[in-house]
Amino acid sequence: MTPPADGDARDPRTDAELVAAHVAGDPDAFGEVVRRHRDRLWAVALRTTGDREEAADAVQDALVSALRAADRFRGDSAVTTWLHRIVVNACLDRARRRAVRPTRPLEEEVGPGGEDSRRTGAAPAVVPDQTPSVQTRLDVTQALARLPEAQRAALVLVDMYDVPVAEAAEILGVAVGTVKSRCSRGRAALAEVLGVAGNR
Repeated sequence: MTPPADGDARDPRTDAELVAAHVAGDPDAFGEVVRRHRDRLWAVALRTTGDREEAADAVQDALVSALRAADRFRGDSAVTTWLHRIVVNACLDRARRRAVRPTRPLEEEVGPGGEDSRRTGAAPAVVPDQTPSVQTRLDVTQALARLPEAQRAALVLVDMYDVPVAEAAEILGVAVGTVKSRCSRGRAALAEVLGVAGNR
């Protein structure tokens, strides 16, 4: 993959060559791989988790895992496929842990003004931008968050990032037919949530 044109000096090595160089002891090689792909990995994690903090933690977990497991990378798939698999798995792992240990709402706390300034610790309500394109993105993001994690991950990869179904199957570690099925069910659920499936 050609690295993005955001730096003056570009490392001419391929992703696979950089991973091999990292394993051989090059202290800068893995950082170059991360620089090339971090934006897309972050975007996939954000769409998959639906939460900026969870996405940041998932990407960090994934990159640490990739750094440690680089010596097991055999080049059977592209480095990007390998990294996406680790990131999506980190997102799904965090989602599973959240489901086992649901978080409690923050306790009410009294603000500096006394009882009259009681606050809950929740973020203040934000009036959404009603511009149609912005509102549509907000609606889709909220609808995605209601899907099961497996369907959400498949839809994010295939529909939002145009990852071929076969590659998405490799990333998710499932059969091609499973990805197609998850996407189909996820699209139907999204259509229903967004009210575009027709009046019933």
